[in-house]
Amino acid sequence: MRILITGKTGQLGYALQKRLQDMGEVIALDRSQMDLADLDQVRSVIRATEPDLIINPAAYTAVDKAESELALAMRINGEAPGVMAQEAKRLGAAIIHYSTDYVFDGSKGSPYTEDDATCPLNAYGRSKLAGEQAVRESGARHLILRTSWIYGAHGNNFLKTVLRLAQARDELRIVADQYGAPTCSTSIADATACAIATLGSPSGFATAGDASADAWKQHSGLYHLTAQGETTWYGFSKAILEHPSTSRKPPVVPIATQDYPLPAARPAYSVLSSARFIKTFCALPDWHEALTLCLDGMAKDNNQ
Repeated sequence: MRILITGKTGQLGYALQKRLQDMGEVIALDRSQMDLADLDQVRSVIRATEPDLIINPAAYTAVDKAESELALAMRINGEAPGVMAQEAKRLGAAIIHYSTDYVFDGSKGSPYTEDDATCPLNAYGRSKLAGEQAVRESGARHLILRTSWIYGAHGNNFLKTVLRLAQARDELRIVADQYGAPTCSTSIADATACAIATLGSPSGFATAGDASADAWKQHSGLYHLTAQGETTWYGFSKAILEHPSTSRKPPVVPIATQDYPLPAARPAYSVLSSARFIKTFCALPDWHEALTLCLDGMAKDNNQ
């Protein structure tokens, strides 16, 4: 199985590249090799590599900057996934595409399911929703995996920011009225590998022509994929600093969203229910358990 992974230097692309090495021939590309803003290049690279499976963690992720760069965000997050999915269909391949909790407005107050109506509050959310729709409408065999609050040992993320600020400041002021599920990039990569192992190689079904045995076709669709449980950015920060490896532990002060104004509005509650993914494939760990494992690993690497 030839697996094409986009955005290999990003936190999720990096985790996927490491995790999927034993599942086939992994072709991991960065922006210099396949720029999602260049749709012609996206198309030509896929035609040259002829993958059996395209995995797209790459995205325009500058949530606040997207408010003033909507066209670019739409091209990368909305149009490029559609091009990838069209090429996957042409090749008889499949595509795994990642989306976000920010497609919801946060007004529900209980975990969102895949059947809940979307209503993004910001340009980033609108661009990611457009990508979901483009993949779905392509007719390609696909998994659209919505996740949330991604962090990990690699790349730029909230975990790394809190650790850095803890070394530099005597107090951290963190938003305490936005609820979500912090999800480790390693957990997402593990769950993705579980889904691929469950469904098998997409190319095998295309060659055999046995539609009834095509697990990718049977299970194509939208799934929520996050850690179990929920917390706030404040609660997440407190848990990070409580880990034994965190050498400096300044006090964390809870603040309201209105006390930290940003260009892009965020949903107040964007917890996702992963029941559908769990029933079909496997479960992710609780967010606190995954955070502990991540920080344990980072501490071990730092001590080597």
